[in-house]
Amino acid sequence: MRVSVDADKCVAAGQCVLLAPEVFDQREEDGVVVLLDESPSPELHDPVRESALVCPAAVIHLAES
Repeated sequence: MRVSVDADKCVAAGQCVLLAPEVFDQREEDGVVVLLDESPSPELHDPVRESALVCPAAVIHLAES
């Protein structure tokens, strides 16, 4: 799995951080998403998929391999 984010469109809801804190974080100053791991290990794939599904701005993009 490859993960990418469109930080310019992020609304700083933070759902991704709650679901997959090993993969996503938020900037201190404005809460915008920060991608920590663009190739997460297999045990993180389900929470990352859920993060993409619940993101209100749909800024998380996944490429499954």
